[in-house]
Amino acid sequence: MASRFPDVSLLSQFIKDRLIYQLENMPGQKDLVLDGELMKPLDRIVGASVLKAHGVAKIFKFDFTQKALPGCQQRLYIVRPRIEMMEHIARQVNCERSLEQKRTYRILMTPRKLNVCEEVLEREGVYGYVTVEEFILDLIPLDRDVLSLELSDFLPRFYLHNDFTWLNTVAKSLVHFQSVYRQIPFVCGIGRAAKKIHEMMLSMTEYHQKTEDEHFEIGKLFIIDRDVDFVTPLSSQLTYEGILDETFGIQSGYIEFTKEITGKDKPTRVLLSHQDEIYDQIRNKHFSTVFEFLSWKVKEVQSGYDKRHSLTTVGAMKNFVSNELKDLSHRHKTLAYHIGACEVVMARKTKSFENFEEIMQTEHSLLEGSDTKENINFIEECINRKFNCEQTLRLLCLLSLTNDGINSKHYKQLSIQFIQTYGFDMLPTLHNLRKLHLFMEQEQSLSKPLGKMAAGVAAMAKRSSYQALVKKLNLVPKSAEDINLKSPRDMSYVFSGAYTPTSCRLVEEVLTRNGFTGLEDVTKLLPGETFCSIRSPIPKGKSKGSPDYPAARVVMVFFLGGCTFAEIAALRLLGREKGYQFLIATTCITNGSRMIQSFMDN
Repeated sequence: MASRFPDVSLLSQFIKDRLIYQLENMPGQKDLVLDGELMKPLDRIVGASVLKAHGVAKIFKFDFTQKALPGCQQRLYIVRPRIEMMEHIARQVNCERSLEQKRTYRILMTPRKLNVCEEVLEREGVYGYVTVEEFILDLIPLDRDVLSLELSDFLPRFYLHNDFTWLNTVAKSLVHFQSVYRQIPFVCGIGRAAKKIHEMMLSMTEYHQKTEDEHFEIGKLFIIDRDVDFVTPLSSQLTYEGILDETFGIQSGYIEFTKEITGKDKPTRVLLSHQDEIYDQIRNKHFSTVFEFLSWKVKEVQSGYDKRHSLTTVGAMKNFVSNELKDLSHRHKTLAYHIGACEVVMARKTKSFENFEEIMQTEHSLLEGSDTKENINFIEECINRKFNCEQTLRLLCLLSLTNDGINSKHYKQLSIQFIQTYGFDMLPTLHNLRKLHLFMEQEQSLSKPLGKMAAGVAAMAKRSSYQALVKKLNLVPKSAEDINLKSPRDMSYVFSGAYTPTSCRLVEEVLTRNGFTGLEDVTKLLPGETFCSIRSPIPKGKSKGSPDYPAARVVMVFFLGGCTFAEIAALRLLGREKGYQFLIATTCITNGSRMIQSFMDN
């Protein structure tokens, strides 16, 4: 019996209904002011035509430079609950009141309302003139198997500042998800945030409501902290979708293709999803195999166009124009976009003074734990030549993570060179990276009086936890050349066979063992706690892996702090190879540069 995969479009409909309800609560014409962070996520849910049909006259992007706004007598703000946001809204309200503009104001904070924000409005003297409510922006379907809360600041807020604000949001989203798609009987967590979220879920009344039957749509839920595996996002992704994200940036499933691809002056926004047949076929491919596939597709489309020359009747020509030509034109346009994107990627990687091949070689040798001296020399060269700051920091962090810190001499040397090259305003960034254990100085070994033998024992005890994980989980294949990049069977293909994402390997191992039994030597190397919780019994007469219990083969993996397209591709491959269907959820889609940038901004 084939397992039925959850129809996640229901989640979009719920959010759409909530938004329409809020709009209808303000009868008549109103202006909508959106937090810039929310424009693309909400665009995935409801278009401008629906907003206008429910009374929205104009849509403004929130702008901190605007003291007042023109428009209707009613205004609806939908914003993140941030202090600086509330302060500026208060300034706008006070400014417009001083101009004697009569207007009704409503503020919807999403995904939750915070008391501290209401206190700001009260302090600024506008609380009596605004209505403040909460707008729950739940998991947003970015594709049929990918969901996101689009909380880009979850990572720095929790891991850097120990702020638990978004943990409650994640817990509520998972509880709501299970109210729609039934209980998930097996919950497994890795990390400190995962443990806290599970505890919050257990404290919520709705979580304990029983379903009418014992049938489940999803058999297992994994909740994984990002700090369990920082190595994966810091490494350069090599799937087509991953490289698009690293090169152009993908936001809420949208990518903007520039003039060098489209030939148009204005960027062309394109939605990337399974609905685009060609993109769906290449998104998970290793980049080195994509151009050959696209070339074959071009010939296929050309063959379709050539078919018109063999048409001999008016009826056949009419049928061709009305049925086939539109599809051929769409595929031709899509192919042009992706071929153009491939060409731009290749041009940027080969013509840039930042040698992509050398960066890849250095990354891969760091992941393999070899050529440390040469790697340090190359990173010093990156600093001295003032390579892209985020790229240089990614290499520094990889050097530190894969060696359990950097020895004192090189640590001080690299820190001084980095600050001298990129400026003293980068000191807070280095401080943040140290705080997160991403850029660390190796702890000094035992003092000389204890003798060489004792120092040797200490050195063995302090062996890199990364290198130990590599060995225990077989994260680095013996030979990258043995990995088939064209028809991959191994998850390491997402990094050209150099490394298997730790997060994905952990999922595979726990699924194989149906828990952490036998992984005790691995879990003690991971930050935070691990747990497994069985909430509901398996239907009578069924075993967890039996073919007549299909939900056991549907697995939800929730990444806290961001998920990369490399991990999504790896899990999709694991699903095909092992007979699972994965639903991937995350606080946001991330990559190495985006992650580093979030620590620079904070």
